[in-house]
Amino acid sequence: MVTLHGACVALCGAGILIRGPSGAGKSSLALLLAAAPDGAFVADDRVVCAIRDGRITAGPHPALAGRVEVRGQGILSAADLGLAVRPEAVLHLAVDLVETAPRLPEPPKPADILGLAVPRLVLDRGVRAAGIAPLLVRAALRKPRP
Repeated sequence: MVTLHGACVALCGAGILIRGPSGAGKSSLALLLAAAPDGAFVADDRVVCAIRDGRITAGPHPALAGRVEVRGQGILSAADLGLAVRPEAVLHLAVDLVETAPRLPEPPKPADILGLAVPRLVLDRGVRAAGIAPLLVRAALRKPRP
């Protein structure tokens, strides 16, 4: 078991771990994804990951369950924001938020979480500012898993 700095949501039940430096927009992207009709909020700030039946599960740190930090607004209840909340999700994708990425990058190597490979998507600030990050996350989830 490990606690990671990030956020976690589920889309159609598929868990998505969002990682990045402080202020990169992890919580903002998590809220956008969780607000979708097939979305659910899992965790913010500290994501507890464990291996169960050969798969990585992610859930909230007990002290932060159901809560999300919104910069300039404080710590809010995900339920008060109208979001569905799940106690955990099986990870299907890791999303790394970066400042810049190459214009035509090579496919990213999988993320290593607890010794298991998880498909990975890298999103730079320009993509997030353009508002297309949720579309790219959904596209990554549609790709066949090895």
